[in-house]
Amino acid sequence: MFGYLVNRILLMIPTLLGVAVLIFFMLRVVPGDIVEVKLRGDGGSVTQETIDAERARLGLDRPLGVQFADWMVGLVTLDLGKSMWTDRPVTEEIGLRLELTMQVAIMATIFAVLIAIPLGTISALFKDTWIDYAVRLITIAGLAVPSFWLGMIIILGLLYWFNWLPPITYTPIYVDPVANISQLIWPALAVGYRYSAVVARMVRSSIVEVMKEDYIRTARAKGVYEKLVVARHAMRNALLPAITVIGLEFAFLIGGLVVTEQVFNLNGIGKLFVQAVSRNDFTLIQAIVMLIAVVFIVTNLIVDLLYALFDPRIRLGGK
Repeated sequence: MFGYLVNRILLMIPTLLGVAVLIFFMLRVVPGDIVEVKLRGDGGSVTQETIDAERARLGLDRPLGVQFADWMVGLVTLDLGKSMWTDRPVTEEIGLRLELTMQVAIMATIFAVLIAIPLGTISALFKDTWIDYAVRLITIAGLAVPSFWLGMIIILGLLYWFNWLPPITYTPIYVDPVANISQLIWPALAVGYRYSAVVARMVRSSIVEVMKEDYIRTARAKGVYEKLVVARHAMRNALLPAITVIGLEFAFLIGGLVVTEQVFNLNGIGKLFVQAVSRNDFTLIQAIVMLIAVVFIVTNLIVDLLYALFDPRIRLGGK
């Protein structure tokens, strides 16, 4: 198991290196200049000398190789520079939003797992009954309804029936847990509903397939109770695809909540990403892309470890 873990961690290094190289050079190819946007974006009259001076201050006039070397050294030392737009450290800009986004993602994941696994299991075990049809109706509705639209319905419902709106100012959970939860529970529910629908559909289809396997028939022929057949033999294998979906959806939430964050007035990573792209803020875009890449890679590592935990053949290399 230790060798398997080391092997997976070593594979992360070339992946992150490839992302760092690609994002750096791709941003330099994309048309647009942050200095032009910053100084002339509102139609202001700025001399070319001022433009050149600002470019020199931001280091954009240096050779591309030197800028790339600074970027790679900064990645290793965790010094990602300053935002070209706000002039604040990139780590500070991201850190302010990451806590909020991460909490929403974790709450949505918990909600989705708690709802999806029981629903998917019940739907599979009662296949083609009214229970199955009811669960399928709920899950298909979850897939069809956009999270931001559900968020708007939630806000309108709270305002109409309770004459109350969630707080608009973010309060960390360690400062005021009640204010924090009362603000973030609603976006977590809006996102978690679609999330749970995806996972529940996967759990259902996996269990349906697994219940047709020979070892399930063998267990039943040996007189094993049906509950034990499902819990010990079917669920262990059926959960493997669901774990993959849960991991991918969680990683997606870190940078993919742009519209939902707008609906609930949350200043998260998605909103920051859109602002950075609209301003051509290279240093901030690079850092956010690397953050999302790290989240995806670490999540995949955790998923691989869970795979090895559920299926011993994986950690033994298939021997």
